[in-house]
Formats: sequence, C-alpha cells, structure tokens
Amino acid sequence: MAATRLLPSPEAEDLIRMTRDVCDARLRPIVDDMEAKAEFPREIFTLLGEQGLLTLPYPEEFGGGDQPYEVYLQALEEIASAWMSVAVGVSVHSLTCNPIFAFGTDEQKSQFLEGMLDGSKLGAYCLSEPDAGSDVAAISMRARREGDEYVLNGVKSWISHAGHADFYTTFARTSDDGPRGLSCFHVPADTPGISFPPPERKMGLDCDTVGQVVFENARIPAGNLIGAEGQGMTIALSALDAGRLGIAACATGLAQAALDQAVAYAKERRAFGKTIGEFQGLAFLLAEMEAAVTSARASYLHAARLKDAGRPMGKEASVAKFVCTDAAMRVTTDAVQVFGGYGYTKDYPVERYMREAKVTQIFEGTNQIQRLVISRALLK
Repeated sequence: MAATRLLPSPEAEDLIRMTRDVCDARLRPIVDDMEAKAEFPREIFTLLGEQGLLTLPYPEEFGGGDQPYEVYLQALEEIASAWMSVAVGVSVHSLTCNPIFAFGTDEQKSQFLEGMLDGSKLGAYCLSEPDAGSDVAAISMRARREGDEYVLNGVKSWISHAGHADFYTTFARTSDDGPRGLSCFHVPADTPGISFPPPERKMGLDCDTVGQVVFENARIPAGNLIGAEGQGMTIALSALDAGRLGIAACATGLAQAALDQAVAYAKERRAFGKTIGEFQGLAFLLAEMEAAVTSARASYLHAARLKDAGRPMGKEASVAKFVCTDAAMRVTTDAVQVFGGYGYTKDYPVERYMREAKVTQIFEGTNQIQRLVISRALLK
C-alpha cells in the first residue's frame, strides 16, 4: 500500500508517483532474484540516473533535480520500499557528490560535477578504515604532496560500490595534526595503484557490494584536492548529517515494505476459521508497526524541513537516524513473527528485510554514536 504523504507541490506529487511507477515496473520484478545472486545492479543505477532520481537534492544548473530534501528523502523511501540495496546506493552516491558541490572550486565543479549528477558516474565514499569507523579522527591513510601530485597510501574499509564506482571521494591524512590533519580528494576509479580485495560476505544487502579499497602509491593531480589541506574533517561532517537522513529514509521505506507484507498476509492467512488479522493480539501488533513507521517518517521529515529552511539540524538528523533505524529493526522483526514459520523461510521477503534492517543501526554512525551526538547537543 502507498504511504500517506503530504507533499509541498503538485510537481513533488508527480515525482513521487513517477518514482513509485519506476519501482513497480523495474525494481520489484527483479529484486528477489538479484539479491539471491548478490549481483551488483549497475544497470539500475544507470536507469535511476536517466530518470533523474540519482541526484535529486542538487541544483538543476549542475544537472541535479533541484528538489528540497523533504521530497528527495520521500523518493528515496519509495526506492527503499522496493529495493533496499539500491536505495542505500543512491544515498551513498548523493553523499559522494556533496564535497565537490559544497567545497569544490568552479573548475572542479565544471570538470567533475556534471558526470556525478547526471547519473553517468557512480561514486563511493571512502571514509572508514579498519581501525577508524566512528572515530574519524583516527584515520591513518596518508596523502603526500609531491610536486603537482598527491600520492595516496592506505586502506579504506566498508566501502559501498567498492570495485564498481567510477570515482572515490576519499579522506586521507596530510599532516599529524589530529582532526585538523585530514583532507579530502576526488580519486577516479582508473587511478593506477588502487585495488579491491574480495568483498565482504554480509548478513544482508547482498546487492550493495561492500569491501576494502587499497591505495598503494596511487597518484592523483594536486587539483583533485577538495577544499584546503586540513579541511577534511569539516567536509566529512558536513556531509554526514545529510547521509544520516538518507539512511533514516531508507530504513523507513524498508519498515513500510515489511508492514505492507505483514498486513497483506494477515488478511489472507486463516487459522481457527478466520483470518489471523481478526485476532486482536495480531491486529494490535500491526497497529504498533504502523505507529512505528509513521513516527519514523515524521522524524526524518522534521529534520529535512529544518535543512530545507537553512536551519541547524545536526541533532535532529541524529534523532531521525536512530529512531528510524530502530523502528526498522523492530518492524521487520515483527513482520517475521506475523508470518510465523513461513517468515523464517526465504519463500517470503520478510526474512531478508529483517537481515537488511540490522545494518541500518550500524552504518552512517552507530546508533550509540547518535545518542552521543544528541546528548552533547542537549548539554553543551
């Protein structure tokens, strides 16, 4: 069933309707088979790019969709309700574009941004390392200036699109000055010295290829430095709030899909002479699931509307991230319960939804980190 939405304009309503139509026609028919095979759906990202759905929140003058965040996130939620791996990939790609859009020079925007925003190039966001996840200041990868080039050495971990991306937005250390020693770089995928070990064998999101990116004396032009040396921490944190909202919307879409499956099953499955939805215990469980999904959506939309108004929303983004992802974990688990034994089999998608929900509580900053961000904002 379609989520109840209050959109800001007829144009936005048309966009969400178009997104839903694309999902129904092109994503839902193949998602089960693709996830079972763990195939990277590059052609789907190309399709979304052609439809203008890959970079909705960026200005039209650069090739983006020029949509407010509250509309972009609801389109992202629609994609997640059909195919979570793809929605996460769209959110990641949007994140990779932010540094050049927000901090890049006019020359960099002219050289790189059009391909990023028209859907012809797919990005990866290289921030985490084996020993630096939530603690961004612990990044150890080095970028050494040699004349008109930077030489990159180090290993990035947990990178979506590793081995499939066309460019890697990469954070590396240019000095030992703690958080002020990080810098940001645009690294094309064909740069010599980049390699990709076998991807991680994950619990879920099998079409979201995640792995390490290894840099061994990888040389890039000095002009590929985004912002100034030492500005990397500021650049990373500026994009992470938007990334957290992306994951919040994805988690909400996943929870909506699980709820829809549970409601449909409760209307059809019969026990003791009536549908299982007629039993109050299960009906109330469905009501609680609906309340969780609706509350999650309200949470991310509140933060998005603050962002669209140009107001601070870091705390609200963290609230949305952990509220929406905790809701997704709870709702998908309850959906499996509604299906009973069948929910534990791969004959129905709810077991996949449950596996996919777990990682949403971990990436883009664990939910424990979100609580830290929120409490610091309250107490400062």
